[in-house]
Parts: sequence; structure tokens; C-alpha cells
Amino acid sequence: MGASIMANEQPTVADIFRRAQSLKRERPQSSYKEIKQLLLDEYKGAQFPPANRLAIPEQDARAPEEDWSAGLPLMLRGIQQQNWEEVINGIMLSLEQTENYERETGAPGYRDDWHDRTVGIDEPLKKGVGKWMPEDLMRLAERQTKK
Repeated sequence: MGASIMANEQPTVADIFRRAQSLKRERPQSSYKEIKQLLLDEYKGAQFPPANRLAIPEQDARAPEEDWSAGLPLMLRGIQQQNWEEVINGIMLSLEQTENYERETGAPGYRDDWHDRTVGIDEPLKKGVGKWMPEDLMRLAERQTKK
């Protein structure tokens, strides 16, 4: 990508976030401050992202919304004020929060107890279903889930 961002191409917040992620992957030893500077150099002069597309959809799978969305207010203010530094500050805050969350809980696919929605409800659920679901219907449901 680099300096090839055309002044007429409008990046979305998600595009810039993905760029920040790939820069961080390419340069794992770089600080967030260094990544921020690379992004600022890269996007200076580009069109600002649309304010109505602030979401970073794929982040929902990586971290709770309160982590990845931490920088959204900064991004919005940056877009409204046409200030790349604010936009990139918001991107970096969201990236840092997401990476901190993953460092503490493990990468996507790894499930900790906190994320296991069945903890504490599995047994009571089976008992409850057993009370009101007829035996033959229960066997049918079990066969369906095993397929």
C-alpha cells in the first residue's frame, strides 16, 4: 500500500484498522507510537473515512466491543475535524485494546471460562428440558444434534 493511497480513494475506518494490524504484524518489535507515525505518513493527504462507517466488523470476533470500540469517539472527532492525528490515535487505541485483550485471554478460537456461555447452565438446562420434553422427542433432538 504505502504512499500509493490515492487522494481520491476514500479509506474506511476498518481499512485503516486492518492496515494498522498488518503494520504491527510486519513489525512486531515496533511500538504503537512508531506504527502511529507510519500510518500518519501513509494517510496524510488522503480523503477522510466516512463518519457513517465507523465500525470494524471483524473485531467483534476478536475482542469485546468495549475494547475494540474504545477509539471510535476519537476517530469520529478526527473525521469531523478533518484531523488525521485524531483518527489514527483512535485506530491505535482500538488496536492496543484488542491486542491487550488477546494477550490476556488468548487468540480467537481459544475459549476461556468467561466466554463459555454454558458454564453453570448446562446441567440445569438438561434437567429443565428433561422435565417438559417427551422422551421420544428428546431422542430425536439428540440424534439431530449428533449428525
